Amino acid sequence: MRYLEAPNNIKTRDLPHTSIFLAGGITDCPDWQTQVREELQSLPIMLFNPRRENFPIEDPDAAEEQIRWEYRYLCLANGVLFWFPCETLCPITLYELGTLSAGPKCIFVGVHPDYARRQDVEIQTQIRRPDVRIVYSLEGLLDQVRARVDTIDRARAF
Repeated sequence: MRYLEAPNNIKTRDLPHTSIFLAGGITDCPDWQTQVREELQSLPIMLFNPRRENFPIEDPDAAEEQIRWEYRYLCLANGVLFWFPCETLCPITLYELGTLSAGPKCIFVGVHPDYARRQDVEIQTQIRRPDVRIVYSLEGLLDQVRARVDTIDRARAF
């Protein structure tokens, strides 16, 4: 596995065959991204992680840099893993799921059973992407990625 954490970058020509963006809660949430990284270590993929080890909150330009980084790597990734933890509503993640559900990109969706907008995610995903099976644990989400790693579409279109 290869790994890229915001705000670092990689040249487009150096992208591996399969890459997955980790979309989901960051602020006021447990660091679920580290568990995903550890659990998928043996797979022939690249993970794009928007969660920075140290976000420079005092830097007024940091938010724009972060948003642009996330947009770039959401577009470049072959697949996107969505995790909706129960600690926050994840409004940006909801926006990203809505945007990506309108296209053909491979998505994996996991929702904590106590997530406040669980039903919204379920219904909206069922309507727009009936091919996506929502799971209710991070372990279930990881199992889906492992099972489909060889079939993640190479299309990079948003």
